[in-house]
Amino acid sequence: MTLTGTRSVIYPDSDGEPLAETQTHVWVILSLLSMLSQYLGERAVVFADQFFYYIEGNARARVAPDVMVVFGIEPGMRRSYKLWEEGEIPGIILEITSEGTRETDWGFKKRLYEQIGIREYWLFDPLGEWIEGQLRGYRLNEDGVYRAITNPVSEVLGLRLEAGMGRLDLYRLDNGEKLLTLDELAQELAQTEQDLFQKEQVLEQTQQELLQKEQTLEQKEQTLAQTQEQLNQERQRAERLAAYLRSQGMNPDEIV
Repeated sequence: MTLTGTRSVIYPDSDGEPLAETQTHVWVILSLLSMLSQYLGERAVVFADQFFYYIEGNARARVAPDVMVVFGIEPGMRRSYKLWEEGEIPGIILEITSEGTRETDWGFKKRLYEQIGIREYWLFDPLGEWIEGQLRGYRLNEDGVYRAITNPVSEVLGLRLEAGMGRLDLYRLDNGEKLLTLDELAQELAQTEQDLFQKEQVLEQTQQELLQKEQTLEQKEQTLAQTQEQLNQERQRAERLAAYLRSQGMNPDEIV
């Protein structure tokens, strides 16, 4: 809340409108929120369908970008984003567009984001309703004017964007690694747990086989020790017999 003269200006946190037009749009928004939040960590704050107020004292001067990333601010949750309080212009905004929002997304919002100075603006059409190739991006040039991005790479995020029907995949530029959605992370975790379980079973089986081999080796060592003991006893008997024969005047070597 900001005081303008004697009048309080109230900045609502919600307009009661749904998150997006379809479940597909909702899924894309939430997936981008989770992927970017994990990827960026404390380097930036990621907003999804929250009010962005850009003029102090004017509660109507607001938009609710589908996904917005702001660098250089303190990590943490915010109910809305007030430009004059935070002091940082968002680095990138992604709108998950449709035929119904086409005019606003490509017209009013594009002009507004350009005027505010948001470095990159991306439009993703998950159902392929009006954007050829489903993805369109703009980046501010040196004159502060949006120019179309010719390759699907975000310099702000350090990511390559790959559009698909109903999904937007993100790949790191530094190592090519694909960012995972919450569902994909859960699947990867489940697969990892299954792999670990299988490896534990293999390890347990190997340990049992080693134990059996140790037991077999121990048995063989015992048998060898018994045989050696028997040989020693036979040798001692032979030596006593030879000694007795010599005491009787016979040469044991001459006895066949």
